[in-house]
Amino acid sequence: MTSPGKKQIKELLGELPLAAEIYWQMRQSGKSVTKSFSLKRVEEALPEWCSQALAARQQNLFQVEAKRRVLIFATLRYWIQQATLLGIALAGMGHTVTLAYLPYANPRKHLTRFDLRRQNLYAKSVLREANPPLTTVSFLDNLSNGSASEIDKKLPKPLLDAIQQVSLRDVQYALQIEDFNQNGKDTEAGRLYKMRLERNTQAALASLVYMENNHPDVLLTPNGSILELGAVYQAARYLDFPVVTYEFGEQHQRIWLAQNAEVMHQETNDLWQARGEQPLDEMQWEKIRNLFDSRQQASLWGNFSRRWQGAPSQGASKVRTELNLNTRPTVVLAANVIGDSLTLGRQVFSLTMTEWLERTVQFFARSSNTQLVIRVHPGERYTKGPSVSEVVQRALPSLPEHIHLVAADNPINTYDLIEVADLGLVYTTTVGMEMAMSGVPVIVAGQTHYRSKGFTLDPDSWEAYFNQIERALTKPEHGRLSHEQIERAWNYAYRFFFEYPAPFPWHLHFFILKELQTWPMERVLSREGQELFGETFRYLLGESRDWSKPPVYPNQL
Repeated sequence: MTSPGKKQIKELLGELPLAAEIYWQMRQSGKSVTKSFSLKRVEEALPEWCSQALAARQQNLFQVEAKRRVLIFATLRYWIQQATLLGIALAGMGHTVTLAYLPYANPRKHLTRFDLRRQNLYAKSVLREANPPLTTVSFLDNLSNGSASEIDKKLPKPLLDAIQQVSLRDVQYALQIEDFNQNGKDTEAGRLYKMRLERNTQAALASLVYMENNHPDVLLTPNGSILELGAVYQAARYLDFPVVTYEFGEQHQRIWLAQNAEVMHQETNDLWQARGEQPLDEMQWEKIRNLFDSRQQASLWGNFSRRWQGAPSQGASKVRTELNLNTRPTVVLAANVIGDSLTLGRQVFSLTMTEWLERTVQFFARSSNTQLVIRVHPGERYTKGPSVSEVVQRALPSLPEHIHLVAADNPINTYDLIEVADLGLVYTTTVGMEMAMSGVPVIVAGQTHYRSKGFTLDPDSWEAYFNQIERALTKPEHGRLSHEQIERAWNYAYRFFFEYPAPFPWHLHFFILKELQTWPMERVLSREGQELFGETFRYLLGESRDWSKPPVYPNQL
């Protein structure tokens, strides 16, 4: 750990002209400052990527009617690596592409300006080799040296308000909390918020100035909801510049995309409007059933890289015995991980997911004629933030006998709980969609992608929420899903898993070691590659996506 004295010296050196530059040239030239910001793999691959992209460009393989001026922004090692590859591919297609970046290695760790300048020099030394065909620019060179409060004054109020919300989400996501004192200087959350606000404000200012001076036709940025990625997205929206956000899920060779929206909101309305009334054919039914079975049995399937359960299904009778459930109506509440990116900013009538949990368990504590089973998300096993169990115990220090808490590490399979459920309660978890697929009526409290798709109950107030619970339990015939609604849920699940993601050759977590072997730059830029991925690249450039026809994925060729 850096001693206070050494850190103070670095802060001082960071303000001296050329101090960091001279030190890096003499002691670290060509080397990364920290392993967490090593671009070695990109550095090794750049000559091949660039030569193949330039060859495609010189051969005029792409009849580009309107060449686009594309700005890609990234930060953190893994996003910079992926954005470099994406930018070179777009440049190989004939577009003018600039990669802008901030050389941060850790979104939670404060860096002295001395260390940050050295990381900037390292990133420049690597990424300059991408030119041509890619132009690179460090936003760090454009950042103000002033304090956060001084920089705040330079941002328009609507944009500053948006940056404050991004910074709030950063802390919630990093620490997996929902409520904290933003002005708490002596708390971890308060200190982190101050640091995130400063970084995000600087990033927004640097990108604002750059876009006003250079007028790109489209901005591409990963995620768009958190960190400097969210700050730059908000700057583009303030300027009303076209922006595309992208992310990667658990499927290989797939990408999530959104135009002028945050991709993590997973907006599927256009897809559902175009494809939702088309019944599934036999092959599609088989595909979604096989996926559902794999999720239920805790096994991998197809190109998915995640197991959704820790143990395979054991059946309803076993879970009834284990939890001591009787014949009273059973309500299953499936929780998200607190602070998960799919919950932040998704409130409909509750202030947070935490408030929804607290008021829900307090409501059921007064109703002993019903059994409530709270399923803590198994993903909590891999997180360090507060648990849903703690929220429940704080709301009900002594659990009544009819309320059962299934911990994150409990091997009970969630699908066995679905089998015993008479009613499901969810915030945004996909389990709600799967409850409906199993015929269980489900009440959705948060703004999730499958809300209001015709197979869930979607209250917009606390009064409506509790009324729907009471109605579903006292008059279950009113809440029971029809055959058409169950089929609608299966139809939607197929569209979401197999048509919402777009085909894309290079997944964030797999492209360096795996996917580049199958889809090298040369192949992606060939006629074969463009037949498969061309529409996705065009959507990344701002063209509209035709949802009326299903995508063709690599394994379908």
